Amino acid sequence: MQARRQDREAPPRREAGPVGRRGGAVVEVAVPEERGSVRYLVDDVDAAVAFYTGRLGFVLAADARPALAELVRGPLRLILSGPASTARRPMPDGRTPAAGGWNRIHLVVDDLDAEASRLRAAGVAFRNDVLSGPGGRQVLVEDPSGNPVEIFEPAGA
Repeated sequence: MQARRQDREAPPRREAGPVGRRGGAVVEVAVPEERGSVRYLVDDVDAAVAFYTGRLGFVLAADARPALAELVRGPLRLILSGPASTARRPMPDGRTPAAGGWNRIHLVVDDLDAEASRLRAAGVAFRNDVLSGPGGRQVLVEDPSGNPVEIFEPAGA
C-alpha cells in the first residue's frame, strides 16, 4: 500500500537549481519542488536545443551532447535523446525507437493568437490551424525532428 504524500517524508526543497544556458547567457535554473519529465527522441540534439530554448522558452539544464540534453521550463523537464543515446537502442523485438508521433507536451499560453503569429514568423512548422473546444483553443507545432508540441490557451484566458 502506498503512503499518502503527507505521511511520507517530504523531499528537501531546492530554491535554486543547476546553472543552465538560455541563448548564450548563463542563468541559474529554478528547480520546482516537484517536476514532471518527458523524453523526446530527436534526430539532432543541437537543433532541438536551439528550437526549445530559442522558440519556446526552455533553459538548458544539463548537456551531454551529442547523446542528450536536459531542458527545463517551470515544472517540466524535457530530455532530448539523440541517435547516440541509450533511449534510441533497438528493443528486443527489433523495433527501433524513432522521433515523431502524436504524444506531446502541452504548453499553456495567455494569448494563443499572438504566440501562433510569433512562431509562424520564426518559421516554426505547424501541423494544423488553431482549433477551439470547450476547454480552450490549441494548435500543434513541430520541433525540428517532427515531435509535436501543443500550444494551448485555456477558455476564458
